[in-house]
Amino acid sequence: MKKPRFLLVSANRFANPYPVYPIGISYIHSYLTERLPHFDIRIFDFNLHTPEEFARYLKAFQPDYTGISLRNVDDVNSWNREWFIGDYREIIDLLKKTLPTRLILGGSAFSIYPKELFELFEPDFGITGEGEDSLFRLLTALDTGASFTDIPGLVYRVNGEVILNGRKDFLNELDLSFESSLIGFYWKKSGMMNVQTKRGCPYDCIYCTYPLIEGSKVRTLDPDRIIGTLSDLYFNKNINYVFFTDSVFNLGGGFNTDLAERMIRARLNIQWGAYFSPFRLTEEELKLFKRAGLTHIEFGTESLSDATLKKYGKHFGVEEVVKISEICNRLDIYYAHFLILGGYGETEASLDEGFENSKRIDNSVFFPYIGMRIYPGTRLQELALKEGYLRPDENLLEPVYYIAPGIRYDRLKEKAESTGKRWVFPDEDVLTFMNRMRERNRKGSLWHHLKK
Repeated sequence: MKKPRFLLVSANRFANPYPVYPIGISYIHSYLTERLPHFDIRIFDFNLHTPEEFARYLKAFQPDYTGISLRNVDDVNSWNREWFIGDYREIIDLLKKTLPTRLILGGSAFSIYPKELFELFEPDFGITGEGEDSLFRLLTALDTGASFTDIPGLVYRVNGEVILNGRKDFLNELDLSFESSLIGFYWKKSGMMNVQTKRGCPYDCIYCTYPLIEGSKVRTLDPDRIIGTLSDLYFNKNINYVFFTDSVFNLGGGFNTDLAERMIRARLNIQWGAYFSPFRLTEEELKLFKRAGLTHIEFGTESLSDATLKKYGKHFGVEEVVKISEICNRLDIYYAHFLILGGYGETEASLDEGFENSKRIDNSVFFPYIGMRIYPGTRLQELALKEGYLRPDENLLEPVYYIAPGIRYDRLKEKAESTGKRWVFPDEDVLTFMNRMRERNRKGSLWHHLKK
């Protein structure tokens, strides 16, 4: 009897400053492979292949079901404003033209714009948020002819109306097996593999979509399974750098210290980086994390003005940022601060305050974004509507940015230059530098080489 065939497609082709391993696809593949052994499940990645190769692969494999992951709608960069919908349209049109298959859309972009993208691309189904179990239940229902209407996160059409099912339950036990066919490419091009240790974000930053995609309840994943994944990478695949892709790594209380201690006991000589918040992060924790391999921290600081931090919905102040930066310097941990200049509530005075405070932080790299991308379902959208910055009917699928009045890009660069610190603005060519470093076989996060 012929196996049902399911093809998972990573549609992302954005590779600036480096291509990102499609971790969501791998989590889904690992989950489904264990639970649907009678299915033939494969992966196709557009970072490695062309549309022509996709068409040939479709004809050879003939999938009964095709799941396409849409990672981002755009580059979230007000300077470039690169929009990816045209690329996705090319892939989906090619699929529909090549063969009949039941199309299922998912991924973070789809989770933010489920109705808009469902109407635009007309798939058979879509899945919002955490996709593993929902996709398993959908494939099982389609394979057996059972009802699918109660599947959490499912998007489908009834009598012309697009239906979005809610979601209440989430997973905390996930295996992750990296695809052998992908590891070589990403290890060479990005110098790291990605792993999650938790999902969800409890914070209320006015612009952020993480709570929309992953939920606001933090779920720590099984530490034994995480150590198993890391051990496989290190001992079997010779990978010695990972990036933990949690929305914020230092959530979950004692889970993080327990995980670090397990990494030490497992004798994993793996270096790693992660996104951190400056909030309630202690020197003792950082010492332990460093013993476990931590080398790089990317702080989602967003501003160095207390007034602006409050407007952005952040839960820490400038003094906390300065203090944790000093601790990182004492411990020889590389760190960078990612900032949003000219977002909601920003003024000329708060900008000047931020640039002045940056002088108090040594050995860092500052990565400023200009303005805030407005996403549906965020507080920023509500505020922009209230101010008349947005029209009620405005389509946010195309990039719309909130940029505070009077913000001038050239003036921001002049002020940054006057601080004597290292600022990397969106128009700087970091890609060429990164590619040059990768050609020299440098692994891990490389932005510390940009420091003055």
